[in-house]
Amino acid sequence: MNNKFDALMNDDSGSGEDEKDKGPVACEEDVQPGPGENRLQYKYTFWISRRAPGKNTSLQNYDQNLKHIGTVASVEQFWAYYTNMVHPCDLAGHSDFHLFKQGIRPMWEDDANKVGGKWIVRLKKGLASRCWENLILAMLGEQYMVGDEICGAVISVRYQEDILSLWNRTSNDTVTTSRIRDTLKRVLNLPPNTIMEYKCHTDSLKDNSSYRNTDVFMR
Repeated sequence: MNNKFDALMNDDSGSGEDEKDKGPVACEEDVQPGPGENRLQYKYTFWISRRAPGKNTSLQNYDQNLKHIGTVASVEQFWAYYTNMVHPCDLAGHSDFHLFKQGIRPMWEDDANKVGGKWIVRLKKGLASRCWENLILAMLGEQYMVGDEICGAVISVRYQEDILSLWNRTSNDTVTTSRIRDTLKRVLNLPPNTIMEYKCHTDSLKDNSSYRNTDVFMR
């Protein structure tokens, strides 16, 4: 089938430029597709965050630890970043990659996220890189078929397991959340007995201990 997902699965962009050489860039940078490039339906921003295990985490220092990598507007720009980024399986310690639509920060409190939620899939070690790639290619390729509902995705690397999550805008829209779940199962090729959890961001915000205990602090 010839669609955006097929285009994203083929890296025709070359090796690209290492993101660490790009320097700091404002989140709202005006990125446009280059001549002849394949435009994405939405622009997306890569983020990374790291924190020391066992260290107390507040909203303020979470925001400070959230580092903007770059924004992409085309298939070719996506691959220029992605092919030069460390794979999730190779990330150290408590690290998170985020890929969100431009203008949406990967935080519960963001206006686009605050009444939404996320599907959570816990992965055995060694599966994070493949599952992360499959999830974000489907996201950029508009495979979830839920309009503007998808906000972004996160891969959280931990010592015992890795956690994949897909965020959407409206937690009380059960038709939409069910469609996202079913598509996510297909995209990740999950066994029928895989346990998936949906969590509303309002529940996370109410859990004040999330800001004090990094064992449960998981955005």
